[in-house]
Amino acid sequence: MTSTFRRGGIAASILLIAFGIGAVIAGYSGRETVRNDLAKEQIVGTPDSAIPGQTVDTGGEAKEFAAVIRKHTLEATGGQSYSQMGRFLDDSGKATGDETAAAVDKSGQPVANPARDIWISSTAFQSALNTAYFAESVAMFVMAVGGALLLIGIGFLVLTIRLLKPERAKGRAVRTGGAAVAAG
Repeated sequence: MTSTFRRGGIAASILLIAFGIGAVIAGYSGRETVRNDLAKEQIVGTPDSAIPGQTVDTGGEAKEFAAVIRKHTLEATGGQSYSQMGRFLDDSGKATGDETAAAVDKSGQPVANPARDIWISSTAFQSALNTAYFAESVAMFVMAVGGALLLIGIGFLVLTIRLLKPERAKGRAVRTGGAAVAAG
């Protein structure tokens, strides 16, 4: 019975070690992919960002820069978010949500509020940068879980080998009448 437990413990330990190594490699690869893809975009921090003049090439920097983009967008739209702005412009150039009060273009269609387009672009950029932050965070978590699995696997392997090692007879076994008796 001990032999079965020993083999099972060794097999489970090897699986944990293998999964741990695989998770560390997958996490590292994911983190590097995020960082390489960010660097390819050549995003440079603005003077009012946490990294002025430097390339945004990590998830943390991407998150910081997304906040800067939001700040700039709010400045450009008078502090209004997309949902707070009127969909159209009236004849005086002011935003309105009333289509009947909107100015009309040459084709007779209501004139759209161009400030809302700023929010569309801004939201796309912010989402992409925040997704890079999230992806890098997940990759780091996968690396941490992989490290934990690796350590647990090594620990189980040590315990399996040390605690379930085959016991050796303390003396020479002598068979007498079908029963083994240890010689003294």
